[in-house]
Order: sequence, then C-alpha cells, then structure tokens
Amino acid sequence: MNRPTALRAHQFVGLTPGPRLIVLGAVHGNETCGTQAILRVLDELTQGVWSVERGTLTLVPVTNPLAYQLGQRQGDRNLNRNLGVTPNPVDFEDHVANVLCPWLQAHDVLLDLHSFHTPGQPFVMIGPEDNTGPLEPFTHAREELQLVRHLGPTRVIEGWMETYARGVERRRAAGRGAAEDLLDARYGVGTSEYMRTQGGYGVTLECGQHEDPHAPEVAYQAIRQTVALLGLASLPLAPANERFEVLRLVDVIDRDSPADQLARPWASFDPVGAGEVIGLRADGSAVRAPTDGFVVFPNPAALVGNEWFYFAVRSPRKL
Repeated sequence: MNRPTALRAHQFVGLTPGPRLIVLGAVHGNETCGTQAILRVLDELTQGVWSVERGTLTLVPVTNPLAYQLGQRQGDRNLNRNLGVTPNPVDFEDHVANVLCPWLQAHDVLLDLHSFHTPGQPFVMIGPEDNTGPLEPFTHAREELQLVRHLGPTRVIEGWMETYARGVERRRAAGRGAAEDLLDARYGVGTSEYMRTQGGYGVTLECGQHEDPHAPEVAYQAIRQTVALLGLASLPLAPANERFEVLRLVDVIDRDSPADQLARPWASFDPVGAGEVIGLRADGSAVRAPTDGFVVFPNPAALVGNEWFYFAVRSPRKL
C-alpha cells in the first residue's frame, strides 16, 4: 500500500472581502459523513447551483488520507489529539498537522464534521465561555454560540479541555507507561481547540452514528447554514434554534486492558444513575457512575490506554 503524499483542498474566494471559513471532513478516517457532504457541496459549486460571493470558503473532504484509505479512525495516531506544528515530524499525522495547522491559522471559522461509534442523535461540541485562564483562553464565545444556534442539532456538549486535563493527570498518577502523547497536557487539543488558540472559533459537529444514512444530510445542511450565517453566499438561513440540551463532560475513562468490557451496549447519552455499573475491568471490578449523568462516546473496541467512555452531567450554561 502506498501512503498518501498530499492533502487536497478546494478553495473559493469571493471578490468581496468577508469571513474565512474552513470545513473539514474525515479528520478520523472512518467518519465519512463530512466527506460525503463536502463533495455534495463541491459539486453544487462546480455546477453553479450557488456561488461564493464574499469571503473565503475552503473545503477539505479528507483531512487524514491515510486513515481514510485504511477505513479506520487513525493512521499512525489520532490526528485530533495533541494537534500542532511539529518541527521534526515522525508519524503520518505529524506531517498532516504541519499542513493543516497553517490552513487553520489562515481562517476565521472552522466547521469540523464527525460521526460516532454507537447509535445516538447528532450533537455539537463547543468551547468555553470567554475567559483569560491558562487552559483555554477564549474571546469568541458569542460568535461560536450564534453558529451553534443555526447548525441544526439541539444537543450541545462542553467541558472538553478540562476533561482531558483530568484524564492526563490520572494517567500520570497511575504511572502505567502510557504512550507519551497520552501524557501530554495538550493531548485534548484537536482542530477546534487549535483554532481557538489562533484567535478564531469553530465547532465540532457530531452528525450521527458512523453508518447512519441521515448523517451526511446533517453535515450538508450544517455547511449550507454556516455559509449562509457568515454571508459567504446567497443561501437561505433557517431560523435559529432557541431550546437546547446542554451537557458538560466531567470525566474520561480509559480502557486499561483488552479484557475490560462495557456492562451493556451503551449508546451515547444513555442516562445512568449514581452507582450504576458502566463497565467491568479485567479483574472483575466495576466502573460505576459517580453521580446521576450520561455515558458519552462509549467505545467497546477502544485501544488499551485510550478513551473507553466519557461521563457527562447537565450543565447550567444557557445558550
């Protein structure tokens, strides 16, 4: 198998200045709904169904071509973790990041299209409220939430970076010899988080389960609504959603052994009660819900040392 040697992007620049939007598909190679939606939009633009009139629209159908070629989540490593420019690239994703990060820096807004392992409804991952703290300083919460109101899904998740910081602390304390990147304080930085560090804003839209036939439509409508909201083209803008379910991630639990098993086939956002068994370790010990909450991103096939599932609670944040 020949490894890919290039990334492909399609850029449309209006003759009137305006916002610069980048849309990513297949950051994880087995999450193809974004790829399908981007190719559909690209075909419409090529056929002249509509056109970019203002600003810049950059479409990247396949952001991780090796993982996409393999039909799996990653090539050598997870591109959407510990994302940044690497002076001495080693693995395939390092080389991709060295191209992708400057692209992100050159834009104002990011829409990153994903899907997930188990059944569940689409949702949006958002950043923090405006702050000047050390973990994830941010100044565009208002603009980001305005984008979320027009994407379609009404379930919203926050708390990503704080949760990852907690996971890194636990790995370090356990001293189990986790891979070096899993012990890096920047491990939680993916495309949206990197975009925020560069002065822009963006969201990760989880469009549905990997094989959900409706997921590409969710992604497609989200692209069009983002383009319309930013005024890049004369597309109709649907009314903003007003009612949202906002959940906050509070913990990430790793899979320690290939014998670790989830207690049942969880779907994302299945509710659990305090003390309910979520998974069983290889030694038979139970992993229980610390409080009433929700199981998020359960992955029964998670690699050892990687994220097994997340735990979320209701958030008081209002959109």
